[in-house]
Amino acid sequence: MTVKVIGLIELTDQAAFEQYRSQVGQTVALYKGSIDVRGVVNALFWNELDCAPFSAFVELSFSSQEDAHAWAHSPEYQALVAIRNKAMKLTLFSASI
Repeated sequence: MTVKVIGLIELTDQAAFEQYRSQVGQTVALYKGSIDVRGVVNALFWNELDCAPFSAFVELSFSSQEDAHAWAHSPEYQALVAIRNKAMKLTLFSASI
């Protein structure tokens, strides 16, 4: 079963984002994951859940929920959290497909 991790992103600091982006892929790969899609939001058709504004998104794939969880809580990824917090506001969730 493939597990997707989706991030909804509101950028707050472009320079910090570029620093984060240049390093995060390495942490994903360490936990058998891949970055499948990065993109910008063109239109929001419905927001019935009243989500906070976001302008970009990312889609990751992992081979299992355990790998996704291990990555999100790994020391390698946690080392990037301070940069991430400067770069963006983030909502991150996983979904099984």
